[in-house]
Amino acid sequence: MKPPITFAIAGFGDRGSTYASMQQLFPDKMKVVAVADLDPRKVRRAQELYDIPAENCFASAEALLEQEKLADVLVVSTMDRQHVDHAIPALKKGYNILMEKPISPDLDKCREILEVAAHSPGKIIVCHVLRYTVFYNTLKELLTSGRIGDVVSVCAAENVAYWHQAHSFVRGNWRNSVETSPMILQKSCHDMDIFTWLLDSRCKAVSSMGETRLFKESCAPEGSTAYCLGGCKAKETCPFDAEKIYITNPATGSMHHPGGWPATVLAPGGGPEEVREALRNGQYGRCVYRCDNDVVDHQQTLLLMENGVTVSFSMCAFTEKCYRTFKAMGTQGEIEADLLSNTIRVQRFGEEAEVIDVKTLASDLKGHGGGDSGIVADFLDMLINDREATPRTTTLPNSMESHYMALAAEESRINGGKLIDMDAFRAGR
Repeated sequence: MKPPITFAIAGFGDRGSTYASMQQLFPDKMKVVAVADLDPRKVRRAQELYDIPAENCFASAEALLEQEKLADVLVVSTMDRQHVDHAIPALKKGYNILMEKPISPDLDKCREILEVAAHSPGKIIVCHVLRYTVFYNTLKELLTSGRIGDVVSVCAAENVAYWHQAHSFVRGNWRNSVETSPMILQKSCHDMDIFTWLLDSRCKAVSSMGETRLFKESCAPEGSTAYCLGGCKAKETCPFDAEKIYITNPATGSMHHPGGWPATVLAPGGGPEEVREALRNGQYGRCVYRCDNDVVDHQQTLLLMENGVTVSFSMCAFTEKCYRTFKAMGTQGEIEADLLSNTIRVQRFGEEAEVIDVKTLASDLKGHGGGDSGIVADFLDMLINDREATPRTTTLPNSMESHYMALAAEESRINGGKLIDMDAFRAGR
């Protein structure tokens, strides 16, 4: 396939617009030529940014898919439960697919697209972007090299951040598992995927516990109202106040980061006044204690891998910043890795520790630590050079294990931490 590889974007939200923006990094290799989104403002934004012809701008992914094939690649970044229904007709039309995770929260849907993809000429990869970061590739090299002997146990954490939880999983699109996915799948299938790749093993058994501790009406402070801009008397002391998160907070607010995420989710321009207007009656202006959310705000998951490694994984909303940590304990030493500082500390027993500053290994660590650009670069290389996937590539079969693990963890959680045998779960028993 000759460059530039043409892209159509189905869903021009945060993730779809991120993958489209890679045209700026790879201008000779890719070109965005079509877009679909339910929000006409987002369609107009994409049309302006990428000079997309009006006839290639659509009000839905379904409308785009009614046309003849418009591009070499379709980016499927619609809502979780729509991914498979959009990807299957695209595969049948001959598109290559870049699919935002998760594949689907429905295992039958996952199995359906596996069958269709096996008989389709197009390539399809799932956006488990952490595999493409310098951070996790460095970890992979260290673990594979045997620097700390055989890995015995792993402790890992996903620190969601209080404001990110409020934005995405209380007020936002992923607040309700019936409409989208359980949080352990939507947010942490990345982590499940990384464990299988780093440890080179499938999972044998899972147990998990967690709940919604804070974000429910019974925890609402006295004087709070349905909307943060509706005369709330708890506003001053509430860290989840929408005006703080989206406008005034130095780390996340549009006053300090005009045109930045997450404010652009509320209003395409992301300016303070535009955002404030969106907060008055929109979903992101709601009190976090009075939303229709049902996903957890903390969850602990224990994994036994087939190679005997035990993994303890913690996902929690109640942190200041959004980042991951990873600690591997081996027979000859330990490795501690921190994505906030982008450092990896290697300690062989009885020797001086080595600290690796990952920032010195790559020039650009934006977008999931460089994972967003990494996965697009790898996909472009696959298509231009017509090469097959590597063991790292997040193909559908490679990505399925993370979905089995996450959905088994959710079944365990719902059943009070019940131990789930993964062979039986994969087989549907």
